[in-house]
Amino acid sequence: MSQQILERNQVDAKNKWHITDFYETDADWEVEFTSLQNQLPELSAFASHLGDDADTLFACLSKNLELSSILDKVYTYSHMRLHEDSGNGTAQAMASRGEMLLVEYSATTSFITPELLSIPEETLEQFRKEKPEESALYDHFFHSLLRQKAHTLTQAEEELLAKASELADAPQQIFTMLNDADMQFGMITDADGNEVPLTKGRYVTFLESSDRNVRKQAFETLYKSYLSQKNTIAATYSSSVKGDVFFAKARNYDSALDMALADDNIPTSVYDTLVDTVHEHLPLLHKYVSLRKKELGVEELHMYDLYTPLVAEADMKIPYAEAKETVLEALQVLGDDYTKALDMGMNSGWIDVYENKGKRGGAYSWGSYAVHPFVLLNHNDTINSMFTLAHEMGHALHSYFTWQKQPYLYGGHKIFVAEVASTCNEALLMEHLLAKTDDKKTRKYLINYFLEQFRGTLFRQTMFAEFERITHALVEAGEALTWEVLNDIYRKLNLQYFGDDIVIDEDIDVEWARIPHFYNAFYVYQYATGYSAAIALSRGILQEGQPAIDRYLDFLSKGDREYSIDLLKGAGVDLSSAEPIQKALALFEELLDEFEAL
Repeated sequence: MSQQILERNQVDAKNKWHITDFYETDADWEVEFTSLQNQLPELSAFASHLGDDADTLFACLSKNLELSSILDKVYTYSHMRLHEDSGNGTAQAMASRGEMLLVEYSATTSFITPELLSIPEETLEQFRKEKPEESALYDHFFHSLLRQKAHTLTQAEEELLAKASELADAPQQIFTMLNDADMQFGMITDADGNEVPLTKGRYVTFLESSDRNVRKQAFETLYKSYLSQKNTIAATYSSSVKGDVFFAKARNYDSALDMALADDNIPTSVYDTLVDTVHEHLPLLHKYVSLRKKELGVEELHMYDLYTPLVAEADMKIPYAEAKETVLEALQVLGDDYTKALDMGMNSGWIDVYENKGKRGGAYSWGSYAVHPFVLLNHNDTINSMFTLAHEMGHALHSYFTWQKQPYLYGGHKIFVAEVASTCNEALLMEHLLAKTDDKKTRKYLINYFLEQFRGTLFRQTMFAEFERITHALVEAGEALTWEVLNDIYRKLNLQYFGDDIVIDEDIDVEWARIPHFYNAFYVYQYATGYSAAIALSRGILQEGQPAIDRYLDFLSKGDREYSIDLLKGAGVDLSSAEPIQKALALFEELLDEFEAL
């Protein structure tokens, strides 16, 4: 791992994504930005006329899709430029203008939904009969729209909420700037005795170190920084939760959770079932913690001991080129169409590979229907980084296959299914690696990594989901979210989830303060449900072969044309029941037993 963090302009072009696939220059972006602004009055002209006749209705819907597609491209480019280097003033201004344009567009189009819902259903049906070809595209759109009629407000109210969304986005923007641009995490001494800077990108790598002192330093140094900002971040998160609650009340939902799940027709019972099912299986996590303590041979196991590989001799350093080759080899099981697309994506400028100063931390897949998917990485030549590559390419190819088959209207993915393709890739990669080795130490290492995926995705994300459920319920009951309250909630959850064989260090109480996903309310539970679905799908692909592969590729290509529950049922997984979660946890138990036997 290089000790020097490069400036953006020092990064080799071969390791940068081809953001010029959007626009050759920022000036070209400016031209399209201005053009879109100038076209918004064309949409405004349809206001108060959607009920006039079928021609007007479908002309408006068509124009809206055309301009929405342009906005998607303009907005995404501006934010990806910012994510390259959050300290770049030009990119900051572009992203801010992108946000303002989104708000302006939302306000301009805020009349569409209430006007559609004000049209008598028999009249709407008659319009659709008059325009059967145009209407066919909107079947699922109309069904979803009419389903939420009770939560759609008047045109004036919708326009007001659209304008208020810029204020509602402020907590996330503030946290992002604090977390990515302003916060400094100090220096630590690495295993070779060198003073090195701690960054978010390096943090997990340090926690994976076999040197316990390095792990402890990284842990304490990172959380010292967050503790120093505890009041600011608590106020920021509290404002975010209050915003969620405000919009839920404004739209007549029973709760913020109900609103978050209603868009995709997910009953809140799915959320509750996940938490309840994981609670029932917490003794398995406690057993894993006990095994980890035994394997590490420590008198006390601490939170900073959770990430280091238990089999140091099998520790793997995997350069990026090798990671790409392994991922491609592992996913050949999905057939030629998938692997050709995967190879193209990994070698055609979709990926921004390494950390640089000011670059957004973590990893994601984004992009635009009008261009292609992109992937942001902070690759560290570890096995975790290889799995991250497989994960994010799963997202990217989910978008790619959807964009190949679906119109822009259905080109997105609801969050409920968004993590399925990515975690299925990870599961197939793990099964591939396990199948390749009979070496006990290597196998034990891989099984431990698989167990860690369960711990980090199924258990940890469910704990996060429970934290969100508690904090939103408190605000809905009129309670305040101070840093002391948030720390107390988080500590109690850690005690419950991890059991008695680990020291719940006081520093971990403030971990909630560094989780970006908490600013997208009730997002993280879908990592856990998605992981459960992915385990079921990957097992089906490996055991059943072509029929399961065909169902899976069909799922990847359907985008948002059906409700997520139905999409997964079509692929062979029913998440309206606890069964997939129970089966995933049964596999976790099997892996625990094999790990213990090894």
